[in-house]
Amino acid sequence: MSESRLVCVHPVVLFGITDSYERRKDGAKRVVGTLLGTVDANAVTVTNAFCVPHNEFDDEVAFDMEYAKSMYDLHKKVNANEVIVGWYATGHEITEHSVLIHEYYTKESKNKVPVHLTVDTTLTNAELGFKAYVSSPIGVPGKTQGMMFTPIDVKLLQYEAEWVGIDRIQKGCFKKNGVITVPSEFQHVTEAIDHLLSILDAILNYVNSVKEGTVEADAKIGRFLYDLVHSVPHLSEKEFDNMLNNNINDLLMVRYLTNVLQAQISLNEKLVNTSVITQT
Repeated sequence: MSESRLVCVHPVVLFGITDSYERRKDGAKRVVGTLLGTVDANAVTVTNAFCVPHNEFDDEVAFDMEYAKSMYDLHKKVNANEVIVGWYATGHEITEHSVLIHEYYTKESKNKVPVHLTVDTTLTNAELGFKAYVSSPIGVPGKTQGMMFTPIDVKLLQYEAEWVGIDRIQKGCFKKNGVITVPSEFQHVTEAIDHLLSILDAILNYVNSVKEGTVEADAKIGRFLYDLVHSVPHLSEKEFDNMLNNNINDLLMVRYLTNVLQAQISLNEKLVNTSVITQT
């Protein structure tokens, strides 16, 4: 893997790592584990992870390789598409023990150059920071060689369902009991529209401030707004209304057919249960 390749990490991976850290045994300073995901020409996508028991001493580290292999074999039965792409460790530093663990994953990883992900569970600067590294050998050929970890670009990537879950968790942080309900479809649409309106208001305020000269124009923001405006299809009011009404009618038809199908399934189950009771 070239150093320029991007690493994409899903939120469920970070949640799993922090959960492992919170459940660590007494006296353990950090936890380590296997990263699972997919690899393509442009990026390494980390979609899952599991913790591996280990013990660290001053001059050595005990890593349960049999447990790591067994867990991976079990995981392949559930999701064969996910392969080993590297490993993780909590904390923001790379230690001497990291080199020993990385050598193991260099052999086991399906990725030519495994990714090493560090997650700062100490919440430095009040945030859960994470970094990604790849290794490269250093030293004189034929002599003693070492390993150098080089940071690479990493970003958080989430599916739509994950984004909804993260949004609910963030809102639950502001509740006294930490409990928040999942909104209905109508509430979700309403919240999305309110959020969109707040963004549009912020954009209009920025544009008006630039026109009035109270805010200095930013060429980067200007190009972004230009591309945004020209990405919207140019439709007349009548054409837009027709398109919106057609989409709404299609949505209502799908909802109607879904409800009919659910009612049919429920009725069929009741008829089957009644038939079984009668025969008995």
